[in-house]
Amino acid sequence: MANQQFDYVVVGAGSAGAIMAARLSEDPNVTVALLEAGGSDRSLFIRMPTALSIPMNMPKYNWGFESEPEPYVNNRRLDCPRGKVLGGSSSINGMAFVRGNPRDFDQWEDEGAAGWNYSACLPYFKKMETWMYGASDFRGGHGPIAVNKGNDMALNPLYQAFIDAGVEAGYPFTADYNGYQQEGFGQKHMNVSNGVRQSTAYTYLNAARGRKNLSIIPHTLVDQILFDGDKAVGVRYHSAGHTLDINANAEVILSAGSIGSPSILQRSGIGPASVLRNASVPVRVDSPGVGENLQDHLEVYFQYECTQKVSLNRHLSWWAKGLIGARWVLRRDGLGATNHFESCGFIRSRAGLEQPNIQYHFLPGAMRYDGRAAFAGDGYQVHVGPNKPHSRGRVAIKSSSASEAPSILFNYLEREQDRIDWRDTIRLTREVLQQDALAPFRGDEIQPGMHITDDDAIDAWVRDNVESAYHPSCSVKLGSDDDPMAVLNSDCEVRGVQSLRVVDSSIFPTITNGNLNAPTMMVAERAADIVRGKLLPSEPMAVWTPNNWQTEQRSAEGHASQSTGVPS
Repeated sequence: MANQQFDYVVVGAGSAGAIMAARLSEDPNVTVALLEAGGSDRSLFIRMPTALSIPMNMPKYNWGFESEPEPYVNNRRLDCPRGKVLGGSSSINGMAFVRGNPRDFDQWEDEGAAGWNYSACLPYFKKMETWMYGASDFRGGHGPIAVNKGNDMALNPLYQAFIDAGVEAGYPFTADYNGYQQEGFGQKHMNVSNGVRQSTAYTYLNAARGRKNLSIIPHTLVDQILFDGDKAVGVRYHSAGHTLDINANAEVILSAGSIGSPSILQRSGIGPASVLRNASVPVRVDSPGVGENLQDHLEVYFQYECTQKVSLNRHLSWWAKGLIGARWVLRRDGLGATNHFESCGFIRSRAGLEQPNIQYHFLPGAMRYDGRAAFAGDGYQVHVGPNKPHSRGRVAIKSSSASEAPSILFNYLEREQDRIDWRDTIRLTREVLQQDALAPFRGDEIQPGMHITDDDAIDAWVRDNVESAYHPSCSVKLGSDDDPMAVLNSDCEVRGVQSLRVVDSSIFPTITNGNLNAPTMMVAERAADIVRGKLLPSEPMAVWTPNNWQTEQRSAEGHASQSTGVPS
């Protein structure tokens, strides 16, 4: 392209980068370039919510990363899909809209990310969304991302039965887990409107495309950041067999995600000196935290046979899928207009936790995330796992080549407390699924199986079956000046250089309690205002916390693991 000179160069058009480019280009006096490795998001499979497993399994839309052999899960390599398309992972994810727990953001500030507490973040959660049931103190009414509760719960009786089972087990009901009260069982929210996925490309970028000061440049593989002294002045990238430079007069903003952003920093000479030397990259800034602190959520499928013919397993034949797709094309409704996660739960695994640490996604079918049936017949399942892991991993480049995937190691289940949390999770989940509300539908437990009861058996089954929930984060964290592992200051600026920021889920100090798309979009909204110097005022709000969280946990003795422990 002729003009390679811009004020801002944003790398990555995903959940964060699309928002950064859209918001910064609202000022007609600045120019913005948005670089994206993938291409157009204009695909039926991306726009149709029920088709989510298709783009996630297409190399055209997915970087297709995988971990190194994970030593604590039987040396298995786990998939780590990341979006490679306009909208990034927001164009291929499950559209589960979860802000996280308010305490997550207060903890960010406690750990050195000044100004990132819940009161400061709440206005940006509200700014980015249109809650389809009306604005309130907790919910936004005029933002680009439309959020709703999905279909009528009457679409499938299993949804309400799961919520009722959670309440029968002694947990609270929550009318809005993204508002005053996260803890409890209730309807799941999704960023879907009029039957269409609400990705950041479909919403933010579509609204900004006509601006003359915004250039969207797809199919670009970013090699490294360019510097003049210690100032970032542009980016070098590869496209169509050519190597090109693009200049940034004001700032370079990395929004390439929790795998891409640390990799680009390391290829640019910013990272742990040992990693850079091993990759034959000259050290510009010895920043030991780049690529470290990597966190993710794990989950398993807890599955039961269903004794009534009401599950999604009835709709997995090619002709049934064809009818669902045809109805969606014609009317944008029906089973094609949902991600099928219409009910959910958030609970605490033990006393002494101020916030939930286990999350449930309920699905009225027994199948894998890629849409393959688990068995012949009707079934249902919950995707479940602990949301506050103690184990930490890392991302490290293996060479200076942008075309070589980095080494990714999560160290899943390395810490003893994570293994304790999983034992509690399995026992508490079985207790919920054995409640009377599900009795009219409940057949045999497919997996783990009722014989999986003691600690050793649970540990072995989890090691064999646990999978990533696809929430890598925290690999370029925010923090205070006295934290040597904090790569960024509270304004998202990279320490040791000038005019370079990182804005995506890699900047989280700790992983949030839920799916990552919503907090990643919030981070971008707030970071855009930091760049523009126009932060919204904080909104202090009281939120629900159980009175007995320090001393009691609801589960009856003998059902949950009575083991206790602290991180090793």
